[in-house]
This record gives sequence, C-alpha cells and structure tokens, in this order.
Amino acid sequence: MQKTKRLLAIEKIIDGEAVSSHEALLKKLRSRGISCTQATLSRNLREIGAGRIPDGKGGYRYSLTGKNTDTPAPSARMQVLPAITDIIDAKGLLVIRTFPGNANNTAIYIDNTSRYEIAGTIAGDDTILVIPRDGVTNHQVHNCLEVILPGLHEQIKAK
Repeated sequence: MQKTKRLLAIEKIIDGEAVSSHEALLKKLRSRGISCTQATLSRNLREIGAGRIPDGKGGYRYSLTGKNTDTPAPSARMQVLPAITDIIDAKGLLVIRTFPGNANNTAIYIDNTSRYEIAGTIAGDDTILVIPRDGVTNHQVHNCLEVILPGLHEQIKAK
C-alpha cells in the first residue's frame, strides 16, 4: 500500500513541478509524509517510466514522457472519456460501464497505460472489470483512473 501511495505521489510531483534531482524529489516526498531511500526512489522512477529531459534552461528535470511508448495519444483519451457512464466498486474490483460497443477500446486504453495499480482488465460490450494488484485499494484505483483520464469522476457525477 505504501508503494502505491509513493508511486502516485512521485507522479503528481513530477507532473506538477520541475524537479531536477533525486535529492529534491526525496525532499518533496518527505514534505508529504512519505519516506524512502534513494535506491527505492530510483526503482520507482524506473517503474513509472520517469526520466530526465532538458528543462530548456541548461539543466534537466524529471518527466513521465518516457513512461510507455504504447500509451495512447491525448486524442484517444478524448474518445474514451465520454464513453464511460459509471464506475461501481465491487468487492475489491471495479466495474466500469460504457455505452454499448465502447468497453473494449476503453479497456485497451487503460491496459496500455501500464499502471502499477491495475493488474489488468476484462471487457465485454459495455462493461469492463478492472482488476487491481494485491494490496491496492479501490480508492487507489480510482485515483489511478483519474490520473489516466483527468475529469473522469466529475463527468460521471454530471451524468
């Protein structure tokens, strides 16, 4: 559980701030109440696909751009997001409802993001079963889905 929380925090920090070193990232994690060693941080950065890229000012910063070359383009996200109609928690699993004919594409999109929290998905015509990894809570999977599909939960509440 701590690992998932740490991975999500690392992603949020890297997405929201220009972090140039392990030391700076460790400091930001500690300020959020998360402690880990530099070796653990290095493994976590590799796991989420973070790498250093030029910051445009002569230095480098961490970015998630190296994460997964199979990750769908933002235009694919725009096609998947409107297709989702509901998310239901079910005994440690999540069921995602879509409009008919949209579950398979949505499941492929989720799987291709290669998120640590999600072991895999099973899709029918309008229903997706999201299977979390051991030790990952439904709340953490909801957070993960929000990272993959920003605005997802707001959209579902509006329907």
